[in-house]
Amino acid sequence: MYLLLEAAAGGNFPLAFVAVYFIGFIAAVTIGSIAWYNSKRPPGWEDKDRPDFLPKIESDEEKTDS
Repeated sequence: MYLLLEAAAGGNFPLAFVAVYFIGFIAAVTIGSIAWYNSKRPPGWEDKDRPDFLPKIESDEEKTDS
């Protein structure tokens, strides 16, 4: 709590601390987006195409079917 109060008061907040959180947020959004696009589609979205920039990840069920 003291750290947050000091940062709000204009203290020397370490740039590395902010950078780690920013990079972590970007990584979480990227990984989450890839996982969401590779998941099964909700009803009504089955025929929609995936974006070209996302890699195709096959599940165990798809590997045994082919």
